[in-house]
This record gives sequence, structure tokens and C-alpha cells, in this order.
Amino acid sequence: MTAGGVQIAISFRQGTFGAIHNACNHVGGPLGEGTLEGDYIACPWHYWKFHRATGKGEPGFEADCVPSFPVKVEGGRVFADLANPTRRSKAPHDPHPLERPVERAPGPLRIAGISTTAMDGAHPRFSGSDHLLGIALDAAKAAGAEAQMIRLDDLKFRNCEGFYSKGARACTWPCSITLMDSNDEMERVYEAMVHWADVILVATPIRWGAASALWFKMAERLNCVQNAITTHNRVLIRNKVAGLIIVGGQDNIQGVAGQMLGFLGELGYLFPQFPYIAHSRGWSREDMERNVEIVRTSRELAEGAKALTERCLDLAGRLIATDMPPEQINRGGRKAHGIDVK
Repeated sequence: MTAGGVQIAISFRQGTFGAIHNACNHVGGPLGEGTLEGDYIACPWHYWKFHRATGKGEPGFEADCVPSFPVKVEGGRVFADLANPTRRSKAPHDPHPLERPVERAPGPLRIAGISTTAMDGAHPRFSGSDHLLGIALDAAKAAGAEAQMIRLDDLKFRNCEGFYSKGARACTWPCSITLMDSNDEMERVYEAMVHWADVILVATPIRWGAASALWFKMAERLNCVQNAITTHNRVLIRNKVAGLIIVGGQDNIQGVAGQMLGFLGELGYLFPQFPYIAHSRGWSREDMERNVEIVRTSRELAEGAKALTERCLDLAGRLIATDMPPEQINRGGRKAHGIDVK
């Protein structure tokens, strides 16, 4: 509720009222829409807790306080003394490592391959998209770039839990889940995409005419990267390049590529000419053994993966060179991409 221009969270428990300021210390979530857990109000956005009467943080976090207001009941009415609130205080919190400024570290071009194939790790199978991604990363290393493979199937990370649906500012960078859960391994993807890599190559199978479920799980968690632009005009992905590898036992390559390119473009990625390679034998070809054999042995697909890598690295090198002061550009460097990025 609002009184005298002040937003107040009113609570009632065991015959007594409490009144504290409505704005949470974290990112301003509406405490009045939270849940009462004993004598503490849990913010609906990220579950920070404050005593409903004193405004103090939960045990262990007492130094985090929101203003509280003296309350009295007279004539069946609840009165809050807005003139005599307690003070708001915010305890210092160490910033999350992902919160550091986005600055490209010196060194060679860097490429991260992101595999979205799901399988049983104890009984691995051949994955066409993984196979081509490996060839692409090997080509990057041969060209002098640093490369790493991230297999989403190896990471334990939670689904997006819809903080954006509570309020645009509830979807934070770094992701609210990452901030709350130190065991959430989506942090590795954020680190690679925002801070480390100049290029990402995303490899996916086609599943019923769409990218893999792991792609969509990752994409939902990447909303915090795009939302940083919406809420803070902060572009986290700048002068970075993306390419795709798409392999399927059924068709709809262009539909899959279109969705993925559109999403990555919204994050800020740029694309080389011909930004993806793909393979499919069409809807009617259900002999997957034959499909696997083709991908495993195809010289054309292998060369395509190498060429995609070269296009992506070339564009990334040009973007970095354009963005760097001239004195930092070594034009006598790596010939494959025009510059040796220092």
C-alpha cells in the first residue's frame, strides 16, 4: 500500500501488525507481494528476507535492513508513523565474478564450442553435431586460436524460473539463479559467452523440426544477458561472432537456423557471410545408421566445418581490430585473420 507517497508492506501475524518499506534492498523487489515465513517477509523476486516489524535481515544478515515504521491500532484503524522510520542499511556484498566489467583480455582469438546434444554419458553414442564441432575447434587451434568445448549435457544447471515474469528488473545480470545457487553450472556458459570468447559455435541436432531441448534450456537462461540492455542499457555482447552447426535426421534446417540466429542476434552477436553449416537427409529417411555414416565420413561436411570456423575467426579479428586503438594492432601477425590480437 502507499501512504503519504511512501510504499509500505503491511503484515499481520499472531495478533500484531508490522510495517516496513516495500522496496527490497537487493534490486527493489516489492516486499508487500512477498510471502510471510514466520516473522520474516520473503521478497517475491529473489527471496531476500526481512523481519516484518523491525526491517532487519534474516539471521546472519541482520546488517541488511529496510526501514520499519512504528505501528499502532486505534479505533479499528492501523496507523504507521511515517515520520520516524528506522534507517535503511545495506551490508557490503562481494560482487559475483561475472559482474566485472566486460573487457577483452589480451591474447589470441578465442572460440567456444557449445554442444547442445543430450545423451547418456555412461553409454555415449556418435553425435554428428558434436563430431563437426570438434573438427571446427581443431581447425581453430590449428589457426592459432584458443578453443574450448562446453557440453551442456555435462553441466548441472537449473531451468529458468521466470523471474522476468515477476518484473523486468527481477531478471538480473548475473542471472538471479546464479547469484543464489553456487552449484548452478550455467556460470561456465556465461563466463565463456560474455567474458572469454570472441566466437561461439553452437552445435545442435534437429529434434522434431526444432533445435535440441538443451539449446532452449540455455536460451531461456540467457534472457538475463538481453534484459541487461532493456533495464540498464548495458550491452554485454559486443563485437562477438556466432556460427551454427546443425545436423538432423529430418528436415527443417532453415527453420532451426532462423530461430537460433534470431535469438543470438538479439543478444548482440554478429554473423559472417554463410553463418551455418548443416546436414539432413529429409523427413522420409529414417535409416539413422546411414545418416551417422554420412556425417562421420563426409569430407564435404568436415571442410565446411573448417571453413565456417575460418569465416567466424576472420570476422572476429576484423571487429576487434576496428575496436582497438591503432597502436595496439600488430599488422604483421597471423595471416589467416589479418591480425595478431595482442
